[in-house]
Amino acid sequence: MVSRSFVFAHLADAHVGAWPREPEVRAALRASVLRALEVVAERHCEFLLVSGDLFHTPVPEPGEVAPVAAGLRTLVDAGCRIYVIYGSHDYIAHRTSWLDVLAESGLFLRAAPEPVRTEGDRWTLRFRVDEPTGAVIAGISGRAHGLDAAYFRSVDSEQFRMTPGFRIFQFHAAIREYLPAPYRDKIEGISRDELPGGCDYYAGGHIHYTYEGTGPEGGLLVNPGAVFGTSITDLEHAARAETHQGLAIVSVEDGRPTVEYVDTAPKDAIAILDVDVDHCTPAEARARLEERVSARRQPGVILFSRVHGTLAEGEPVPGGLAAVARGAGADQGPVHLDLSDLSLPGAVPEDRTEAELETEVLQRLAANAPTDLVELHGEPGLVRLRSLLRELGWPRTEGESAADYREARVSSGRAVLRTPAAAPLSSEE
Repeated sequence: MVSRSFVFAHLADAHVGAWPREPEVRAALRASVLRALEVVAERHCEFLLVSGDLFHTPVPEPGEVAPVAAGLRTLVDAGCRIYVIYGSHDYIAHRTSWLDVLAESGLFLRAAPEPVRTEGDRWTLRFRVDEPTGAVIAGISGRAHGLDAAYFRSVDSEQFRMTPGFRIFQFHAAIREYLPAPYRDKIEGISRDELPGGCDYYAGGHIHYTYEGTGPEGGLLVNPGAVFGTSITDLEHAARAETHQGLAIVSVEDGRPTVEYVDTAPKDAIAILDVDVDHCTPAEARARLEERVSARRQPGVILFSRVHGTLAEGEPVPGGLAAVARGAGADQGPVHLDLSDLSLPGAVPEDRTEAELETEVLQRLAANAPTDLVELHGEPGLVRLRSLLRELGWPRTEGESAADYREARVSSGRAVLRTPAAAPLSSEE
């Protein structure tokens, strides 16, 4: 059966389990995701698309997974189908992730193939047909540092394009033509023309910023933005109404989709505070921060304070700034301090991005410690080296033996060395 009218939901970048050292923030994020799943049920959506990064790590703590799994189960029991692709945070080479476990338990269907592919090998895009609506759903999962980019260039999507029905393509990648202004000089992404043509709806993820566009041959292209956010920058964008925090509800009438954004983050429980301490001494910086925090702190509200400027002198965490969050007024709402824009005299210039600094360090390492591994030579080698460091840096999970952890890291590292390095080193996640 091919239906011309139905409703479905689309969310991406839930990142359940993010903010690991901030329990109140982590709980607010989790509540936002659970509320989004409730909206799916309330709007009687036929199916839900999850376009990557449902969890913040491949193996989050069970306490983070359990309520989300319960919410998904409620949807499935009510007849809602769930189609998921992996994001750059979901994927883990040659090892089982929580998404794998939930898929095997029947909570959702994977809409994209997951094997690591050899660069340049032609492959056929698989797809699923949502039987009640006839919607044809396919996708390409995300990989860290843009290693999925080569998959878009080598895919054969002809069979998918020729199958009748409302065609949906899920992806977890930045689209250069639609990058929001704050990200245009930081993220490379792929071209819109590298997406399969002939789709009615393109369900994006990866960029924590809401945007709309069209596919290479028409069709509505949507990124709903993060459900909550994983940084104070995400929250600032939402506070300025530049992006949504929730999900998209898509209504299809006579084969044509329209989108409505539903915010589920508790905006009244979040406050943003900007504190300029430029040219302050450490003592002055602490006094100014304490004054501003005390004035804005209130029960039931998480206060996110961005501290910025170049100090006159002091230590990297000057005057015990981090202690302000635990100081006077601790019986009020929690305080999250962001000191990433705070610098000392003679520090790295503010216009240097994290990706640029990381690239410079990796280039120095490659020059000072040359290797015989051809996989780590040149620009492709630097891309693999960055991905290798990420794979080797996953923390050991609770209950995991040292032997299992070591074996998983070795397997992941070997998989990275066999993976095509398609993204330029300046890309960010």
